[in-house]
Amino acid sequence: MKVSLIIAFYKNTLFLDLILEALRTQSNMNFEVIIAEDDNDLNSKKYIDEKIKTLPFTLIHVCQKEDKGFRKNQILNEAIANSNNDLTVFLDGDCIPHKHFIKEYLKNVEENKVLFGRRVMLDESISDKLKDTYNYKYLSLFNLLKSKSTLVEEAIYIPFIKIFKKRHLCGCNWGILKKHLIEVNGFDEDYQKAGVGEDVDIEWRLLGKGFKMKSLKHKAITYHLYHARTYSEEGLQVNYNLLFNKQALNNVYCLVGLDYHLKKSNS
Repeated sequence: MKVSLIIAFYKNTLFLDLILEALRTQSNMNFEVIIAEDDNDLNSKKYIDEKIKTLPFTLIHVCQKEDKGFRKNQILNEAIANSNNDLTVFLDGDCIPHKHFIKEYLKNVEENKVLFGRRVMLDESISDKLKDTYNYKYLSLFNLLKSKSTLVEEAIYIPFIKIFKKRHLCGCNWGILKKHLIEVNGFDEDYQKAGVGEDVDIEWRLLGKGFKMKSLKHKAITYHLYHARTYSEEGLQVNYNLLFNKQALNNVYCLVGLDYHLKKSNS
């Protein structure tokens, strides 16, 4: 089995470059990367076209026809439709994967299970050092403990441990078999603001379909690069109101989702 790793991306090519360079050193190289760009930026396209030539793995780029604001769920569905493997894993464009990230998803994949890992929140100092040097040794537990980074305990890699505590998935680090995404029609494109739609919504629909959660805490680790917050409390409230209305209707198969993109890719 191979992974289709979908990276949600918007403009920040420096962060994306740090991620792609980290992926060179994965302990398991059975993956393709799909960059899901919620934009149509010429500078990003130029960067990606040049980067493709240098990478030891397949890289696919999907993007919007134009930037009309936040449409992350739409481009994620487009990426799923263009993926070529059974296991789909999602990573945000501000999260660097641990060297065993792909290995742990492949090792832990199960039918009817939603896999999800966690992230370390890097402080500004560590993030700046990574951007300046590309030296991933700054992500060592020793360096993280000396920094002002938070959730540092999530950086502890313990592959043999089993986690039974109930946790919710983070949209920046989770995976599932592609066929299960099709069963709920992927991401709901009614969400037009950041937050909720990329994780809370799809989680409740997958659980409503009968799938179970499987934690990869201390296994599938990511490191979130420091940046200013990109969502608003007002936008979150709009999305939560939309979520509550959808939950009342109990449509686990969303009405505007993946099916359109699958039909387009197969035509």
